[in-house]
Amino acid sequence: MSACVLGVAAWIRDSLNTVLTLTAHTRLEEAAILTYSPAVHPVIIAVCCFLIIVAMVGYCGVLRCDLLLLSWYLCSLLVIFCVELSSAVWTYDEPSVQRSDMISLKTRMPNYGLQRHQWLTHTWNSLQTEFKCCGVMYFTDWLEMTEMEWPPDSCCSNQYPGCARHAHYHDLSDLHQEGCGPKIYSFIRGTKHLQVLRFLGVSIGVAQILAMALTLTLLWALYYGRKAPEPDATAAQPDNSAPLTATHGPSAGASQSGCGHATGAKPQEVQFEMERLS
Repeated sequence: MSACVLGVAAWIRDSLNTVLTLTAHTRLEEAAILTYSPAVHPVIIAVCCFLIIVAMVGYCGVLRCDLLLLSWYLCSLLVIFCVELSSAVWTYDEPSVQRSDMISLKTRMPNYGLQRHQWLTHTWNSLQTEFKCCGVMYFTDWLEMTEMEWPPDSCCSNQYPGCARHAHYHDLSDLHQEGCGPKIYSFIRGTKHLQVLRFLGVSIGVAQILAMALTLTLLWALYYGRKAPEPDATAAQPDNSAPLTATHGPSAGASQSGCGHATGAKPQEVQFEMERLS
């Protein structure tokens, strides 16, 4: 489950980098950071990596029935659960962003295609390809804000060199009809990406609660199972007429159920049997 969360976090991080690059130094950047930074980096990634190590330690503790390892496993799960809970509450804060803020993205369009702004060109192409959008509000934004005669090829639903020019003169339906502004707005509000991450987070939280309950039960059973029994003062004396039994060799220790512990003959009993044999 932690590996699944890491995969989703990496998926969100790729889209987040594109949005942050395009919305740098705007209110949209602040809203995106407020929404995703507590959930994606570094909290979730660090917690999931640590949780994998904790799970391995807990597995070893169960195999060895080690009270120390199981106690450390229980405490680690509790701390991680608290961190995840606080991070989840943080991500539910609504960012202060309006749809009108999307218009500010139009100021980034005139630099598209310039040699010194190749990073911006690549960001626009990645955004329009990934989000299946074109322009800010509509594909005509490219014609209004730049000197281009048709939108970039990344606006095409079926991309190939010159597809935007062909669509401009023949069939505009080959271009993405929705602008990138509403898509970025939905991304910042977390309508899709965060829901997946939150679902996995809730699943891990439920699994952690169940694991902590089972670990407490196992610790309780091991603690009271390892207590030495009180000596029985009224135990019957051994019968001299009973047949002699060997008290040495592989069959001397009787195996005891639970964690592989075994108990052998007591030293007093061995000495008593040796005196009878002599």
